[in-house]
Amino acid sequence: MRGLVWSPWTLAVLLCAWTRPASAGSLTDLEFERSPATVISSLGKPVRMHCTLKGSGGEEEDPPDVLWLRDDVPLQYADTNQFQGHTGSNSWTIISTLSIEKVQLPDMGSYRCAVQSASHRIMSEEGSIQLEGLPHFSVEPQHMFVVANVSMSLSCVAHGPPEPVRVIWLQDGSPLNSLADPVALSPSTLNLTGLNRTCTFSCEAHNRKGVATSGSGTITVLPSQPHNLRAVEITRTSLRLSWQPGFGGDYPIVRCSVQAKHSGELLAAGPDKMIHNQNVNIPPAAHLIGDLEPHSLYNVRVACDSSQGPSDWSPWMELRTKEGVPENPPVNVTAALNGTEVLMAWEGPPGKLNGDLQGYRVEYSTPATQQVVVDAGLDTELSINLSVPLSNVSFRVCAYTGAGHGPWTPTQTLTLIAPEMEEFRGPSSPPAFSWHWWYVVMAIAGAVAIAVLMAVYVAKLRRKETRFGEAFEPMMESGELVVRYRARRTYSRRTTEATLNSLGISDELKQKLQDVMVDRHKLTLGKTLGEGEFGSVMEGLLTQEEAALKVAVKTMKIAICTRSEMEDFLREAACMKEFDHPNVMRLLGVCLQTVESEGYPSPVVILPYMKHGDLHSYLLYSRLGDCPVYLPSQMLVKFMADIARGMEYLGSKNFIHRDLAARNCMLNENMNVCVADFGLSKKIYNGDYYRQGRISKMPVKWIAIESLADRVYTTKSDVWSFGVTMWEIATRGQTPYPGVENSEIYDYLRQGNRLKQPPDCLDSIYALMFSCWLLSPKDRPSFESLRCELEKALEDLPDPQDPDEILYVNMDESTMELGAVGGRDPMAMPSPLCLKGLDSVTTVEVHHPNRYVLCPQHETNRALSESLESLDMPVSSSTATLPLQPSCHSTPNPTPAPTPTVEPLEDREGTRKVPWQ
Repeated sequence: MRGLVWSPWTLAVLLCAWTRPASAGSLTDLEFERSPATVISSLGKPVRMHCTLKGSGGEEEDPPDVLWLRDDVPLQYADTNQFQGHTGSNSWTIISTLSIEKVQLPDMGSYRCAVQSASHRIMSEEGSIQLEGLPHFSVEPQHMFVVANVSMSLSCVAHGPPEPVRVIWLQDGSPLNSLADPVALSPSTLNLTGLNRTCTFSCEAHNRKGVATSGSGTITVLPSQPHNLRAVEITRTSLRLSWQPGFGGDYPIVRCSVQAKHSGELLAAGPDKMIHNQNVNIPPAAHLIGDLEPHSLYNVRVACDSSQGPSDWSPWMELRTKEGVPENPPVNVTAALNGTEVLMAWEGPPGKLNGDLQGYRVEYSTPATQQVVVDAGLDTELSINLSVPLSNVSFRVCAYTGAGHGPWTPTQTLTLIAPEMEEFRGPSSPPAFSWHWWYVVMAIAGAVAIAVLMAVYVAKLRRKETRFGEAFEPMMESGELVVRYRARRTYSRRTTEATLNSLGISDELKQKLQDVMVDRHKLTLGKTLGEGEFGSVMEGLLTQEEAALKVAVKTMKIAICTRSEMEDFLREAACMKEFDHPNVMRLLGVCLQTVESEGYPSPVVILPYMKHGDLHSYLLYSRLGDCPVYLPSQMLVKFMADIARGMEYLGSKNFIHRDLAARNCMLNENMNVCVADFGLSKKIYNGDYYRQGRISKMPVKWIAIESLADRVYTTKSDVWSFGVTMWEIATRGQTPYPGVENSEIYDYLRQGNRLKQPPDCLDSIYALMFSCWLLSPKDRPSFESLRCELEKALEDLPDPQDPDEILYVNMDESTMELGAVGGRDPMAMPSPLCLKGLDSVTTVEVHHPNRYVLCPQHETNRALSESLESLDMPVSSSTATLPLQPSCHSTPNPTPAPTPTVEPLEDREGTRKVPWQ
């Protein structure tokens, strides 16, 4: 309900028009028996106010209408209800009710009722509406971008009633002041002397009714503007720049952008007007701009980026490249003879001069003189006096700038036959060319080419025929023709194009699939390498034009039921075919295998064959195989850096992996890690994936916490998975969160738990892991920064130790049965009394039975040994050895071995709490 503001004159008119005054003789003794009361309520609550008018008069006259006023202003559109009744033979009572469904701040004020009789106006006593409740905000902290270490102010304004309202400022959830501080009184202004890291600010408003919390405003700290931009080297076609990046606060500056444009363009020109726009990794803060034009003005500027965003651009700086020589020689060169004097004339060179024109040079010679070069200055004609009038003069002209002279004109010869004046124009005519010989040569060449093409065609045709003819050869013994054949698996010879046409694939998509689709008959399948719930992986041989390539073939058990699903699958295949990076699994092609029982073909994905298999199995066998192999830290960090490079590339292509884990990374023959199983194919392991209700299976122990909650995937959720993958590598294939069920992992993470630092993991590497598991996705590092930090950590590591310097304990052969994870049966172990120096040992089963399948010794050990030898890494001896661990087995060697220092065992939970700061 809202009232209108009226002037006193309008009020009087309304009062007269609103009521029907009673005659003085009929309605008398008008009196408000009950006036509006004072109502105290809260915002949004319903409010009712009442007033009662009592009077007497004739029954033939209608009682007057009651008008409501707020602050003496009539409420024209108020929601009122008037009830009247007779209390006697000549008296009546009117009850008027004012209703406000949701009271608001403008509804506060004084209220009264009014009625106009024939002789005078009657007003009730005043009542009022007062509102009290939680404070409400009129000004809240807003999202802002600020420069590091620059002072700024934030405002927070809250109102009652009731007053006063006091404000507590919160930075990242932590209070900055108390209610007793002067800054707490609303309106409150928080002065910040300078921020060096991105923070979130909010405020709490307190009054005697309670506390209200404002919205949050994130203050993003950006780097300051680069300065000291200058040119350290200027050539004719390039500018070498250097600058000093601005201050980025707690966030290092990792990249700068350099832009250049022609000086004639507007300063506010868009990116399409830039002749140079490139990102530069720093340090060093320097860049070379090439392919410029000589003697031209350019404007350049620089901006630098941190993980929080870009800085402001530096002011435009105008630079000029050095002079060059003219592009073209002068034109329209003429010469005329007058006695012993030759007059030469020409016009300036067309095109770009690439500098300031300094003049022209004329070079001439005669049979009796050497070459003479004359500087004509800026004149376009020159007179030469010859001592011998009857001779031939050869000459040419060029233009020059401060950088040197440009190209010369073709040499021209002026033949002097007689003393009279003779004019010559243009270069000497070349000898006439006979076109008849040219036609003969072209005809012969064409005939030879046609003959060669026909010979090639006939040879291919005969070769195709002999493939069938070889099957029929006469047998010398019987003299009859015998058919010799070899049984082979046959496939449908239906072409890929025909298959796509039958599926109704668009012409645009078929054009993109030319390099993706592979005919099924070119693919030969071998043994099965592995099988999962959604498909199997087999060895294969892909027949190409020149050779056969060993590949891995992944058959998919995915039912494609509609044409749109098939188009989505093929469109994604065309996109993945363009991926080209040494650390990203390359898609070789896709086949469509027709199954008669199904309506749509089944997809077959062709991938490069990876000699060493997936990274998880490799790490697991190196630790739990029959012959464990020592993997140095340098090799493990290299695996992490390879994955970071691959994910950085996928991120640059706006591609989200969603399933990054060690099992989905492959090792090629050079021991380089390739990110795999993204997009078209997904390898599903029952132990690592969890189905919640009717939702599809998810690898919950690798998925970011926000993806578990909202099923939203971003590059930052891939960063979380990368941190878990780093933990897998550091632990050499252990399962994350041992002892925690898949169904419990979300609540486990919400409580602040994270994976614990592995025993032999470097502090710097674990710091990178932990940064990937920050609660806020925007606080997690990018793959670019992760890759830089891992490469730096790899450079800082010392060279791998010699195998002789590494301590091992030989483990005796035992007849005890191995457990599910390759360890001894706990029930068959010796007495715990031999575990001296250990506080306590707790044995728990943290893995499902049959979680791991160990390969035979000869295959596993040979693969691991060959891979380490290819990288010049130390390899343990052929006997069963393990890194030094506390052991209670006695050795037959009589010489006592030195007792190794053993750290107390840590619990297997492998978790760590996330701080709230």
